[in-house]
Amino acid sequence: MNRILVAEDEERIASFVRKGLSANGFNPTVVGDGPTAIDYALTGGFDLVLLDIGLPGRDGFSVLRTLREANLTTPVIILTARDSVHDTVAGLEGGADDYMTKPFRFEELLARVRLRLRAADRTPEVTVLRAADLSLDLRTRRAQVGARTVDLTAREFVLLELFLRHPGQVLSREQILSHVWGYDFDPGSNIVDVYVRALRRKVGAERIATVRGMGYAFGR
Repeated sequence: MNRILVAEDEERIASFVRKGLSANGFNPTVVGDGPTAIDYALTGGFDLVLLDIGLPGRDGFSVLRTLREANLTTPVIILTARDSVHDTVAGLEGGADDYMTKPFRFEELLARVRLRLRAADRTPEVTVLRAADLSLDLRTRRAQVGARTVDLTAREFVLLELFLRHPGQVLSREQILSHVWGYDFDPGSNIVDVYVRALRRKVGAERIATVRGMGYAFGR
């Protein structure tokens, strides 16, 4: 299980990222200031660092510089509300491996995390997810049920990918909302139920079970 250090002082975003990473099989540790981020990262016990620029104590640029001067080669993805070209260049030239501007959707962050981890350990990339006669091609973003091609909207694709990566696991509505719609979702919305119904019509209702009071499970 990959260990990820999340250096983020905004509690709402930190919680959103931590929950999403945990739901996707990672082991996240959250810290809220620059000096603590340095102390944790330099232990060498993490496979990747998600680093906010606006940290108290020492900002993300200073943290990154310290880590690289200590010859720490752990991949670093910068998270920031700043979107100027100057800041982007400063982060990448300072040794960051990637750069994401807030607000962001968790699916994009997850894709970048996986990409950097694959680059670090050269793990072969999985491009097709399968369950019985259902397959989902992550490159073409197309689904097949037997010989039938299924057209999916962008949200339906992300939802189906989430289910296929967690077969048999009960996913709460909150987990699904945060993964597919990001951390600005409305927890009182019924949008998850609407999209699950739509997905059932396309891939087969029997594949997605409703677990009363808990959420949904694929292939259970």
